[in-house]
Amino acid sequence: MFEPISELAEINPPLRAPVLDRSDDLVSFIPMGDVSESGQWLTHKTRPLREVKSGFTPFQEGDVLIAKITPCMENGKGAHAVGLENGVGYGSTEFHVLRAKAENSPRYIFHISQSSSLRLKAEASMIGSAGQKRVPSEFFRKHRVFAPVLTEQRQIAQILDTLDTQIHKTEALIAKLEKVKEGLLHDLLTRGIDENGRLRPSPDQAPELYKESPLGLIPREWSIAYLSDLLASVSPAMRSGPFGSALLKDELVESGAPLLGIDNVKVEEFSANFSRFITPEKFAELSRYAVRPNDIMITIMGTVGRCCIVPEGIGDALSSKHTWTLTLDQEKYSPFLAMLQINYMSWVLNHFSRDQQGGTMSAIRSETLASLCLPVPPRHEQSEIEFRLLEINKRLASEITALSKMRLEKSGLMDDLLTGRVRVTPLLDQARATTPA
Repeated sequence: MFEPISELAEINPPLRAPVLDRSDDLVSFIPMGDVSESGQWLTHKTRPLREVKSGFTPFQEGDVLIAKITPCMENGKGAHAVGLENGVGYGSTEFHVLRAKAENSPRYIFHISQSSSLRLKAEASMIGSAGQKRVPSEFFRKHRVFAPVLTEQRQIAQILDTLDTQIHKTEALIAKLEKVKEGLLHDLLTRGIDENGRLRPSPDQAPELYKESPLGLIPREWSIAYLSDLLASVSPAMRSGPFGSALLKDELVESGAPLLGIDNVKVEEFSANFSRFITPEKFAELSRYAVRPNDIMITIMGTVGRCCIVPEGIGDALSSKHTWTLTLDQEKYSPFLAMLQINYMSWVLNHFSRDQQGGTMSAIRSETLASLCLPVPPRHEQSEIEFRLLEINKRLASEITALSKMRLEKSGLMDDLLTGRVRVTPLLDQARATTPA
């Protein structure tokens, strides 16, 4: 029941049919950049036959492409070549081509080529120098895979295809929601919501609703404030550190109060992946650097200007010299909106750019941060803006979670079905038995 892949598919075979005679006939062209790491053919391009007949890898309708070179192969690059112009395609010389033999399913071969178990074995077989290592064609003549009869191959492929369809639909929905969020962010943070609960018309549509400001046109009901004027009355409300001998490397311990750094600050996301700790006694000594729920944190090192909100339930935790931590007066300004402004709005990026050195932002000085101007809607309007943006974030998070679950389910099914560990016929019988009539 286990056979070398070469028993199921021809390896790098020549073109057979259709035969194109005219040099100006169009064929599909697939460079490595046009296939995804999940086996999708992303961008359909065509070229005249004369341009690609030499120097590229030929394939035909139904063939399976799998990257041979590192790191493309390990990352999952490949595709099932279906829908080729005139039934013929040419592509990167870094593809191996697998063509299903009689009594074998091309889709089954495709899923085999996408499986992590095959990719790991292929990685171990690579030859060549570092950075130019490739899977030799001989691998497909030696590596054995589960080889059921055609009927079972098709059933397995259908199950995995169904999951693939759900995954691709969810990926498309996430991409659409991200575009919606991008537009909503810009509109709500520049135009806001009027007294009727609707997005204000743009300045072009209703110029009378706007006024000039140092940040450009803003709604008449809004004001402008320095970030330093929006801080809470705690000391210090804006902090970075501890520096120098205040906290030495050998004072870090294996457990205790987390010492937060740039690895905890993602765009819009606080990462609770703690790797550095201090003792409770050291935390008490350095408590002026403690973080509080709803503080905003901004990276000063690495990717400068990344910003997130400290979540509720953080407990005792200390910020580090690699971040700015700010406590805002929440009666004046929403930390969530401030975080979004810092992450996305052009006027913030332009303001921070004054600290650039040689075209690279190396840090953010305290005076630069304190003098950052933010648009200030009335507090009730801030709450309404925040609510709408949180709703789109919740929907995005829900779809991303669903996508993650589907990918895990597919990975588990591939591991079971493509190895024969779970046979598909009993699985289908079980599904039918639990499906209402």
